[in-house]
Amino acid sequence: METVILSSVWMITAILLVLFIKPKKWIDAQVSFLFMQVPSWLIGAIVVQGGLIEYPVGFLSMAYKASFTFEFFVFPAVSAIFNVHFPRDKSLFIKIIYILSFPAVITIIEVHLEKYTQLIKYLNWTWYLSFISITITLLLSYGYYRWFFKKIKKIYVRH
Repeated sequence: METVILSSVWMITAILLVLFIKPKKWIDAQVSFLFMQVPSWLIGAIVVQGGLIEYPVGFLSMAYKASFTFEFFVFPAVSAIFNVHFPRDKSLFIKIIYILSFPAVITIIEVHLEKYTQLIKYLNWTWYLSFISITITLLLSYGYYRWFFKKIKKIYVRH
């Protein structure tokens, strides 16, 4: 069952990327995606090595003890969608709702996976630590995204 879930997650995530990232935003999404793989991998490794979370079943589990699916594909894809569609020109209230909705959905899914599957097991971890770490990491990614494209714009304006 876990392998079916993981395979489905890969397919659903790929479909979401195609649906939510327009071709003119592919480079923006790719920058976000690749950037997020670094903090996602680092935090995932720290959490697993620290004995906070365990991933009993997963792709590449013999080589990588954290969740390869989440750290290297799902969370970077979510970050790409988050950054590309961030409501920069909206009110602070809308921005806060937007910022909190992504980690809320991910955390709800994670809690259900932890409760009903062997994909993730909380050892010394709680849902609110996931919520907080996902929120901070998404904001870090958005900060990098904004910084990167501001720098790129300056380079192209000069030439």
